[in-house]
Amino acid sequence: QVQLVESGGGWVQPGGSLRLSCEASGTTLSYRAVAWYRQAPGKEREMVATTDRSGSTGYSDSVKGRFTISREDAKNTVALEMNGLKPEDTAVYYCHTVTWTSIYWGQGTQVTVSS
Repeated sequence: QVQLVESGGGWVQPGGSLRLSCEASGTTLSYRAVAWYRQAPGKEREMVATTDRSGSTGYSDSVKGRFTISREDAKNTVALEMNGLKPEDTAVYYCHTVTWTSIYWGQGTQVTVSS
């Protein structure tokens, strides 16, 4: 049974930084493409960062240059380093991966950026 657990969310002032972690059980993330999504109140869920099995990464235009996705294979974890946070980054952030048979989401972690 695959489970994804996000952590590291919280409140931060504009310009601040947070580091989110997605820890997996039941699967080895180094074999999987992994993505971070976010969903703000009243908005659709959107992808913000991805990493594939080769380690290639991709980012949405709204976070490019501020967010960095990285793998920590020894911990079976994928991290999202977020710098230069803005109020519009406020959202619930979700970790996502797929296997041959299923799609998996974590429970989400809240990020709030405000002064």
